[in-house]
Amino acid sequence: MRVLFIGGTGLISSACSPLAIERGMDLTLVTRGQSPVAATPAGARTINVDIHDVAALREALNADVAAHGRYDAVVQWIAFSPEHVRQDVETFTGIADQYVFISSASAYQTPPQHYVTTEQTPLANPFWQYSRDKAAAEQVLREAGASADFPFTIVRPSHTYGYSNIPLAITGDSAPWTVIDRIQRGEKFIVHGDGTSLWTLTDHRDFAVGLVGLLGNERALREDFTITSDDVLTWNQIHEYVGAAIGVSAEKIAAQSVFIPSTLLARYDPDAFEGPLLGDKANAGVFNTSKLRAAVPDFNPTRRFKDGVRESIDWFLAEESRREIDEDSNAKWDDVIDRYETAVAAAFDDDAGRG
Repeated sequence: MRVLFIGGTGLISSACSPLAIERGMDLTLVTRGQSPVAATPAGARTINVDIHDVAALREALNADVAAHGRYDAVVQWIAFSPEHVRQDVETFTGIADQYVFISSASAYQTPPQHYVTTEQTPLANPFWQYSRDKAAAEQVLREAGASADFPFTIVRPSHTYGYSNIPLAITGDSAPWTVIDRIQRGEKFIVHGDGTSLWTLTDHRDFAVGLVGLLGNERALREDFTITSDDVLTWNQIHEYVGAAIGVSAEKIAAQSVFIPSTLLARYDPDAFEGPLLGDKANAGVFNTSKLRAAVPDFNPTRRFKDGVRESIDWFLAEESRREIDEDSNAKWDDVIDRYETAVAAAFDDDAGRG
């Protein structure tokens, strides 16, 4: 089975590439070779081209197809707009039997009307342009499927983690160790809301079983699938597991947590907080994956964040350069915490004066 990954060395896909090869797939990756997460897996071919140069990409793909044959499945990991997907429909018509678009569970209705999300949940996120763009890209595929029988499959992951990140809601995306460093130093850190909303975390190796199982799968054509585990935790539990992985007690984690309403955080910095919180992590993130399990019977997530986070910590500790600190994020968090605690203290002082 001949498979093409557009991307394939990022956080989620870095577990899918080796599994595809392990299962005997003939894998080719389109990449610029600049991913900080993982190297190209042994056994995979590569096409080095800038995917945003559509003419160069098509020339390279046509040469690859001429040399090795058409693709049984293509997985598009790094398309974020309907325009990009529309170009892909044109690019892969006639040279691929299945086009798999990696969308996002954040495209689902937000906030959800029901705490369990299924593929029947509407796509409607008023808080995050990223999510609306993913939903619009999905619509491009549905229209292409209806009008031209284009063989698409839509996949919606939620919060998926691997060894190279620590999946918190408020973290330094480019320097995940920043929050860990704060916790170790006994500094306060932000938890959105009261930390009790439910959230699902998925190990990228479990995700890979679902994704690879859909490749070349007749039951996947012109269908959409949510791929998540059933590891449902509160944000307080997530922070406690992070603390346990670095030897900080649950009591200390609770003492260092500063609980701030998501709406206030979004007002403070809309770019940083509105989409990721109001459009995603401030809501219930619980998913029914029965549709995926019916199509991929061996999908049975067994990994749990309380164990996976220890692997992540070990990965960061193995090399000092991985423990980069984002001082801009530190300064912003300090400012938010100081403003919030000052305002709360003043409010309670006013109440006492009126009494």
